[in-house]
Amino acid sequence: MESAPTAVAAPPPPEPTDATPGPAVPGPVGFGRPRLQRLVRRAAVAVLAVAVLATAASVGVNQATAGSARRPDDLLLVRSGPFTTRYRTWGTSGPPVVLVPGAFETADAYDALGTVLGADHRVFAVDLIGTGWSDPVAPFSAGHMAEQVLAFLDAEGLTGADAPILVGHSSGAAVVGLAGAARPGEVRGVVFLDGDALPLAGPPAVARTLFPDPYRTTALRLGVRAGWLIQRIYQAQCGPSCPPLSPQDLQRWQAPLQQQGFEALLDHQLRHGIPAMTGTELDRLHDAPTAKLVIVGVGDPAISAAAARAAAERIGAPPVVTVPGRHLTMISSPTDIAAALATAFPTR
Repeated sequence: MESAPTAVAAPPPPEPTDATPGPAVPGPVGFGRPRLQRLVRRAAVAVLAVAVLATAASVGVNQATAGSARRPDDLLLVRSGPFTTRYRTWGTSGPPVVLVPGAFETADAYDALGTVLGADHRVFAVDLIGTGWSDPVAPFSAGHMAEQVLAFLDAEGLTGADAPILVGHSSGAAVVGLAGAARPGEVRGVVFLDGDALPLAGPPAVARTLFPDPYRTTALRLGVRAGWLIQRIYQAQCGPSCPPLSPQDLQRWQAPLQQQGFEALLDHQLRHGIPAMTGTELDRLHDAPTAKLVIVGVGDPAISAAAARAAAERIGAPPVVTVPGRHLTMISSPTDIAAALATAFPTR
C-alpha cells in the first residue's frame, strides 16, 4: 500500500538587505513630458490670442483717430520757397527778434516772452515744420528746419540792417545755431535758450525697434489727446511758478500735435534723433562774427550747469546767464530773459 506524500515546508523568505528593492513609490502625477508640452502649447496660444487682440485694438484706435485736427482760420501764414510757415508777432518797432520753439512746442509757447519783448522789439515766433501749423515739408532734419527759418527771414525782409536776433529753445537751439552759422553776416545774434544743440544720449532707433507700429502710433495719439498727461508734463517742465494750463491753453498745446506731420516728424527723430549740431557745425558757429548767448533755467532738468557752460565755451559765448525756472523759462521767466537779451544786445 502506497504511503501519502510528505509535505515539504516552504523555505523562509530571505532577510531584506540594502540591495533589496523596496515597494514601488508612485512618482509625481501629471508632470511628464506630454503634460509639459500641453502647457507650453496652451501658453503659446494664450500669448498669440492676447497679441491678436492687442493688435486689433491698436488698429481700431488708429482708425478712429486718423486725420488731423482742423487748422484755425485766423493764423498768420507766409510762403517762402518750399515752406509755408505759421508765425505770430508782437510789437511794432525796435530791433527784430525771431523765436524758434523746441520739440512739442509751437509759436504759442512764446506768448509770455513775446509780449514782454514786444515793448521795444519787433518780435516773431514761428512753428517749425512737423510741429504746429506750418506745412510739414520733409525731411525733418535740423538743417531743413534752419532753411525754413532763413526762408522766413527772407519773406519778412529781416536782413541787412534788420538782421534779427535768433532765439532757439531746447532743440530749437540747434536750428538757430545752424541758421546763424549759414548766414553769419545776416544774423545779429544767436541765443541758446535751455538747450546746448547736442544730440540726446541713447540711440533713438532702438526705441523705434522695440516699440513698433501700430502700437507706437496708438501710444502717440492717445498721449497727445490725454489732457492730464500734457498738464503733468507741462507742470514738471515749467515749475511751481507756472499756473496750470487753462482748457483753452491746453487745447493750444494739444491740437498742433494731432497732425500727420507731427507723426512723420516723430518717426524721423526716432530714426535720427532730435535736431542737433555736429562738432564741425558748432566750430563754424564759434568762428562766425555773430554774437552768441546761452540762457538756462537754474533748475532745468534737461541741461546741467556744466553742459550749459560747455555749450557757451563751444560756440564762443560769454558766461552762461541763469534765470529762475526749469525748462520752460520763456513761460516762467520772460522778464529775466528780456533783461538778459537787452544786456547782451543793446538797442542800436
